[in-house]
Amino acid sequence: MIPPLIDIIAGARPNFMKIAPILHALLNRAPGEARLRHRLVHTGQHYDARMSGEFFTQLNIPAPDVNLEVGSGTQAEQTAAIMTRYERLLLEAPSVLCVVVGDVTSTMACAIAAQKLRIPVAHVEGGIRSGDWTMPEEINRMVTDAITNHFFTTSGVANDNLRRMGVPEERIFFVGNTMIDTLLANLSRLRPPPFWDEHRLEAGGYLLLTLHRPANVDGEASLSALLAAIGAGARGLPVIFPVHPRTDRTLRGLAGLPENLILVEPQPYLEFNHLARHAKAVITDSGGITEETTVMGVPCLTLRNTTERPETVTMGTNELLGTDPRAIPPALERLFAGKWKKGAIPELWDGRTGARIVAILERLYGEPDC
Repeated sequence: MIPPLIDIIAGARPNFMKIAPILHALLNRAPGEARLRHRLVHTGQHYDARMSGEFFTQLNIPAPDVNLEVGSGTQAEQTAAIMTRYERLLLEAPSVLCVVVGDVTSTMACAIAAQKLRIPVAHVEGGIRSGDWTMPEEINRMVTDAITNHFFTTSGVANDNLRRMGVPEERIFFVGNTMIDTLLANLSRLRPPPFWDEHRLEAGGYLLLTLHRPANVDGEASLSALLAAIGAGARGLPVIFPVHPRTDRTLRGLAGLPENLILVEPQPYLEFNHLARHAKAVITDSGGITEETTVMGVPCLTLRNTTERPETVTMGTNELLGTDPRAIPPALERLFAGKWKKGAIPELWDGRTGARIVAILERLYGEPDC
């Protein structure tokens, strides 16, 4: 008997790190023991090779079975294109389950399209919340969770959020963090980027910066003030700044950038996490990076007012500074004084989340005779 088919959805750079452990757990089943078939659907939300293609190669993810190739557009245009094309796929070749990860537009759009066709949805990273409705990702999380059947969660906080929504316990599965699976599996493979020697970088001798949130990067004045505060507070250390395409549009209009700011292209997974692992600290407005720095024990300064990953603050190495540049110098003073917290690793962030998810999916949807 042919095992049931499930869809695994990826669309943007953060998704690839989260699906890799699930795919590897499915692919590592011995011949004859596979209780599920899977179809990897790449929506094409991120279509630039720097933002997606290299991740497939570096993380040993097989080529997508389907690429919806939605390309660029406004959020509404991308949502509509993903829904239309994924619906067409499901009508032609339906699956028994749609597995979405994270909180990007593809996550929400594919969940809606599946549910409209009465195909259940499983959400990996379900239940996380920032409480900030100005973030598109928060809207994506809320909509997705409102129509999800099975929730795979990263923390007790996420579990509590779902319980407050009225989600029954039997639909909540506390499994851990697949992105940490990917990090732990690749720690020994991390490698310096080509510019490492050119800029004479040394472990602990530089800061790593990432910025892409609209509140931080869409206005020239706000971005310029943040960069000036970081450059001045770095005590002469290089600040490595992989520039997101959104940030690049604003940077082009700025003059007088700090001399110790080193602008580089967005980095592939192995090179970026080498930079993060060996940095004196990471300054970011990303959520996922705060999880990785927590596991690697690297101080993290987050330029946001809220976080959907509070365990990185309460347990980990992360601290929320807000978006006011005046909060940066005193935080860097504490860092250089050796007064940053050491942090701890949250429960079940142990590298085995992908296997736990697949075992549950097999129990719920797998063919017992295969």
